[in-house]
Order: sequence, then structure tokens, then C-alpha cells
Amino acid sequence: MATIKDSVHDHIEIHGVAEALLDTPQVQRLRRISQLGTVGLVYPSANHSRFEHSLGVYHLADRALDHLGIEGNQAERVRGAALLHDIGHCPYSHNIESIIYQHTGKYHDEVHDLVDSGPVAQILSEHGLNPDRIADLISGTGELGQLVSGELDVDRMDYLVRDAHHTGVPYGTIDHERLVRELRLVDGELVLDENNVQTAESLLLARALMNPTVYAHHVARIAKAMLRRGVKQLLASGKTNAEKLRRMDDYDLRVTLRGCEETEQIARRLDDRELFKRALWTELDSVPGELLGAEHAEIERYEHEIAETANVDHSEVILDVPDKPEMEESSSRVLVNGEVRTLAEQSTLVTALQQAQRDQWRMGVYAPPRVSERVGTAAVKVLGLDLDGTRIRDVRSGINARLDEFD
Repeated sequence: MATIKDSVHDHIEIHGVAEALLDTPQVQRLRRISQLGTVGLVYPSANHSRFEHSLGVYHLADRALDHLGIEGNQAERVRGAALLHDIGHCPYSHNIESIIYQHTGKYHDEVHDLVDSGPVAQILSEHGLNPDRIADLISGTGELGQLVSGELDVDRMDYLVRDAHHTGVPYGTIDHERLVRELRLVDGELVLDENNVQTAESLLLARALMNPTVYAHHVARIAKAMLRRGVKQLLASGKTNAEKLRRMDDYDLRVTLRGCEETEQIARRLDDRELFKRALWTELDSVPGELLGAEHAEIERYEHEIAETANVDHSEVILDVPDKPEMEESSSRVLVNGEVRTLAEQSTLVTALQQAQRDQWRMGVYAPPRVSERVGTAAVKVLGLDLDGTRIRDVRSGINARLDEFD
């Protein structure tokens, strides 16, 4: 058994298949994948890695299995999946995952090709575990797959606490010990036991507060958009391909961006934190419906048109349209008077937070500071926005709303 000192969970004891997997290249690579990507440009101490997060997920999964009374090979599969759950991540975690998906059709939780051969497959086989079943658990398939990837998964419990710890913000604080202790399996569903509606709400609230202050902070979003632009240019240049890119680490990607003529300028900007600025920052209700969910080619067409209207180079305009706000945690199951209900059915807070999430949503257009004024004016015209004269709006309406308004 190995014991590792962790900044969040104190001492983590690793045993069985997880201990054997610990020093495989696939797991050790996670030391070189940042947990929060470009958020580190906002919160300097947010430099933790996917490796330490994976240790935390393993620890919480191990605790949950004890409380659920699950033992033997079934438990070992979950422990192995918990430690391996992030080995499919590309550089900078989620920041460029959608680009990789466009070229490969694979997200980070599709890892059959990583566990079917090599040292990981060998270790799993030596411990009597089927690699394909481990990969299925990582993607959330099967009864216990919910524990690794689901609405009440230990992945979410660890990253909220860990990200809050490393950024220094208080919003991700949850009672993860109680969450793990109160998990139950009822008719194949992972639920929270009786008297835990507020426990489930704490998970929901933590995620809702961390999103605007950390995960979707406007500076992190700008840097992410610049990184994505650089990766698109890198792939278009032919200097690498998506399959090679998805197996790089953060350092590989930065070096490759610096060494490519087409991307060296954007790499320098990211290195020096010489970021674009907000030329436009507008709310959901001001955005035409056809822009929401627009395909990559259509977004690029808008960028070209804005650049032409503003009389600037296309490389100086980035249009950033987030997905419509969602709240997966609202479908978490809780036991209420012996009946399994979704949190959305039971909690008034869910409706209030869903409205707050809509209020916090922003579409952005980014440009270098010297041309941001012209680009913002052009974007309003090209996108057909109906604004009240304020192009950069960050006042969150509804912040003083009362819960009884959402009954």
C-alpha cells in the first residue's frame, strides 16, 4: 500500500490495482495536464494537475465503496476506473476538447484505446480485470458507472473542493464527506439517502457559484478562446494532427505552438499574458437565436465579416458563443419519504439557480486593445444585436431575487 499526502484529503492510501497503475505512463502524464487550463492566468495558484485530482477521485470512490458495502472485483474495477478516469484528457483539459472531438469524434472519457493495450492493459489483466469494463465505467456506463461519471459522481465532489482550494475562492466548499457517506443504490440508481436534500443542494450551489467566478471568468474565457484559435491554426498548418495532439501534454502543446510559424504570435501572447480584451460582452436575451449553437464554419464567417466591417485583420477578432446554460446536477436523485425524486422536483433552489445561470450567461467578442472599440461597434452591426448602447454589460439582473418568486 502507498500513502500520499494530499492538499485536500490529507493522507490518501492507495492499494490494489490502483497502486499498480500509479506509475504507468498514462497516469504519470496527468502530472503535466493542468486541471483548470487558462484559469491559471486569473488565479496564479490554480496550478494543480489532473494527477492530484485523479488521486482525490480514487480516494472518494474508495470511501464510497466502503459505505455502499461493495467489495471484491466489482470494487477493484471502480477503483481502477476512478484513478484512470482522466487519462483521455488532451492538453489544457476541457479548453480544446471540442476541437479534438471535431477531428477524432472522441471525448476525454472514451478511453478504450488507452486501456486495451500497453502497461495499463497488462496491469488490469494481472489483477483479473477486463479493460473494456473499466473503460465503460469511465464513460458512466453500468450501475456503478454513475459513481465515476454521473450527477452524484465523486469526480465532481473532488474537483469543486480542489479547485476552490487552489484558487482561494470560498464558493466550492461542500460537505463531500457527508455526500459520500449518504450515497445509496436504489433499484440501480445512485441516490442520496433520506434527509439529504440540502446536501444535494450544496453541490448544486457550489457549481453554480464556481462557474462565473472561476470556470467562466471572462479573462479565462478570453485566454481559452485564444488558445483554441491557436490550436485550429496549428492543425490547419499540418504541423501535427488531432490524434497526436490529444496525446500531448500542456508543455508539448506550448512548445509546438511556439515552433509553428502560423501560431508563434498567439503563443507569445499567451506566454506573456498579452491577452485580447472584451469588445462585446452581452446577455443571452440580446443574442439572436441563430447564433446559439452555431457551427464552427458559421462562427468563422461572422468573425470574418466583423473584421472586414471593422477594417482589421481576421486574426484580431474572436467570437465566443457559449453553449446554452445547463444544470446537470438538478437531475440528481434524492430519497424523500421513501420515494426517489429528482432534485429539480424537490428543491425550489434549483429553479432560482437556473434563472441565475441564464442571467450570468454572456456572449463575447474579443480583440486586441488597440482595435477593441472598432471591433465592438462592428460586431453589434454584423450580429444584429439590439443593445441599449452598452456593449460590455456585466450587471447580473436577478441577483436580488427572492426564492418565493420561483414557486
